[in-house]
Amino acid sequence: MVAVTPAETAQAVARMHRAALVEDAVHEVIERSLRNRGWKPYITAYTGYGAPGWARVMGRVLLSRPRLVRKRREKVRGWRSFTTTPVSGAVVRIEVGGVVTETRTDRSGYVDCRVKGDLEPGWASVRLSCDGATPVDAPIRVIDPAVTVGLISDIDDTVMVTTLPRPLLAAWNTFVLDEHARAAVPGMAVLYERLINANPGAPVIYLSTGAWNVAPALTRFLSRHLYPAGPILLTDWGPTPDRWFRSGQEHKRTSLRRLAEEFPSVKWLLVGDDGQHDQEIYSEFAREHPENVAAVAIRRLSPTQAVLAGAIPGPTETPEAVPSGGKTWFSAPDGAGLWSLLRDTDLAE
Repeated sequence: MVAVTPAETAQAVARMHRAALVEDAVHEVIERSLRNRGWKPYITAYTGYGAPGWARVMGRVLLSRPRLVRKRREKVRGWRSFTTTPVSGAVVRIEVGGVVTETRTDRSGYVDCRVKGDLEPGWASVRLSCDGATPVDAPIRVIDPAVTVGLISDIDDTVMVTTLPRPLLAAWNTFVLDEHARAAVPGMAVLYERLINANPGAPVIYLSTGAWNVAPALTRFLSRHLYPAGPILLTDWGPTPDRWFRSGQEHKRTSLRRLAEEFPSVKWLLVGDDGQHDQEIYSEFAREHPENVAAVAIRRLSPTQAVLAGAIPGPTETPEAVPSGGKTWFSAPDGAGLWSLLRDTDLAE
């Protein structure tokens, strides 16, 4: 380990964006106050992924009232997910197949690291623990090295109707709306299930620009609407060390490149919608990594949804498949339309 001098630490702090410094200062004051009142840390584990020998483990350490019984709420308002206090710099121990790795939470309380461990293909779990908190298990989707097909799916307006590009409704959906009131896109769960049945062992990874705060609600939504289980890759809202807010588009680009590096033999079916930047991001990724893209499936928004999303409305009645950049792009307004195109391809055999 390389020692960091006080001067280097001071330089790193000086390079941080002013908004990040303010956020860190506020978190420090709140954390100190709550700890003085007896609040204790607890761990929220997110679904990770990996392969035999390693796993990407994700989670977060937050503060909670002592002896608080955490009952599962039948109905959860979105704003509750954002009224949390992170614990920065906490030492977290990750046990994978008998191998223990220690890491520290970042400035927002998150853990996201790749660790070694003996894992068999399929579903596994790793144990996360830290001082003062009850250990928790994080599910891990272990991808078999023999698997050559996988599915990467956007969430907003692809599997769940959120009309995210509309600022007011996006805020309403995120902070106010009951999670049970969110609607699923027709036919998409059936589409994914058919594709998984046609490709045994194929992983499903959900990639969204949403905040990690809503990961538990999204997991429950996907399960309630019978979508295949899989890791959800989200991002942290708020200031970064060099800018006011994180870039959702860059989060998607970085995640796609990372998956291509980690699973070079897997060809991904990329599923998104035409209301935001999925087509642009997927096209760019297909040009950079043609060997890692099987095809692209785009859910077309209705004319009303397209206008509200700031996109140009197009025809929505007829499914179509068109070549683009050496890859086949499938386009339809719902899951049934996409299946009518995909069922005759190698992906559905």
